[in-house]
Amino acid sequence: MIQFGTGGWRDIIGDGFIKDNIVLVAQALAKLMKEEKVDSHGIVIGYDKRFLSDKASRWIAEVFAGNGIAVNFIEKVSPTPLIMYTVKSFACDYGLAVTASHNPADYNGIKIFTKGGKDADLSVTKKLEEILKGLSREEVKTMKFQEGKDKGVIRSVSPFNDYVDAIISMLDKEAIRNRELKVLVDPMYGVSKAALQTVLITVRCEVDVINDRHDTSFGGRMPSPTKETLGKLRDMVKAGNYDIGIGTDGDADRLGIIDEEGNYVTSNDIMALLYYYLLKYKGMKGPVVRNLSTTHLLDKIAEDFGETCYEVPVGFKYISGKMLETDAILGGESSGGLTIKGHIKGKDGIFAAALLVEMISVTGKRIHEMLKDLQEKYGAFHMHEENLALTEEEESSLKRRLFEEKEVPHLSEAVKTVSYQDGLKLYFENGGWLVARFSGTEKLVRVFTEMATLREAKQIATEFMGHFGIDG
Repeated sequence: MIQFGTGGWRDIIGDGFIKDNIVLVAQALAKLMKEEKVDSHGIVIGYDKRFLSDKASRWIAEVFAGNGIAVNFIEKVSPTPLIMYTVKSFACDYGLAVTASHNPADYNGIKIFTKGGKDADLSVTKKLEEILKGLSREEVKTMKFQEGKDKGVIRSVSPFNDYVDAIISMLDKEAIRNRELKVLVDPMYGVSKAALQTVLITVRCEVDVINDRHDTSFGGRMPSPTKETLGKLRDMVKAGNYDIGIGTDGDADRLGIIDEEGNYVTSNDIMALLYYYLLKYKGMKGPVVRNLSTTHLLDKIAEDFGETCYEVPVGFKYISGKMLETDAILGGESSGGLTIKGHIKGKDGIFAAALLVEMISVTGKRIHEMLKDLQEKYGAFHMHEENLALTEEEESSLKRRLFEEKEVPHLSEAVKTVSYQDGLKLYFENGGWLVARFSGTEKLVRVFTEMATLREAKQIATEFMGHFGIDG
């Protein structure tokens, strides 16, 4: 059964991610496009560096060509945000990327994008799942890739320059040039190198790059820019006196930051810094959108500037949708993805990194100095996260207790309100909170807590897990 999670369809290569399933997903989308009568606009197809991504993207292109749908095929490995930008700039109703983003190397998958270059929402993925239920391999129509090119149904496109120029046009180039920053980039064996390096060199940063060879095993680590995976970047930033270290995940829609002192900067802090920067230094006005597992520091900043912080379920499609609805100037999530008004309607690690470089240049302050300013102004916010693998029996039991029986444990902090918008969220009287939700892309239950101290955040998570008999 092919199911779509918060980040598209993902499965293990050679198990669920096989040619028969790949072409079925393509045929389902082709059928949907014809039903919606948007097939004449064509589709954008791109892929990353993962094992089988290049071949899978061609199999997919062959299906759309076989269905008489024009394919705008990006021949080179590309960041997901570049593919989303191309969907927007080509005014296509649909696009897709062959990627599994930050998942382990044995995964691959397909992300679907809709008009404007945004992540497909639940209404689209549900339609695709319904079509897939009644679709057989025999119904898949194909045309050989070269035949499609010869007939002009498949055409190669190269949107790299347009995407890079769009990012550069949104930056304060003069301020960055004047700072002459020294930047170290870790693409984590993914696809950000060319675009990010080009942007930063164009605005006269000194740029060095590590971990940039083509390695489908991602150096034996998760291609996710976390405190645990960016150890080499951290050590080299400190030893080499770099102004900032930038890590991006496998498809470059998320980022992780190492400050000039070698400290890992959390995604929550990155979002808070950029929202504060946009309001105070760029003079922008507007609300912010975060998912329910992202820091409430954003709420404090918004309130201080007379703005609103909107909370949505996990999945960037909800963030981009709410941004459009509320005219928000920034939206993002604690897992490292964000975007701002005027750019694509999806997360972009390359653009976010460039904006952080601009922030350092314009303010004249180092990252750790700005974080200290925020803490003094708004108080301390510390998040703790647990990712717990469960057996099917444990998962079924926990879901029943949480969502059917609505069991709320007695914890050391008083609960103010309870929400079931996406999983379970407990809002505490002291301003802290806890979220427990099941992953949409992996067989995990995730527990997030945020309190004034890390010790308190860990304690609340431990109490919650202990109550339900799950091990951290």
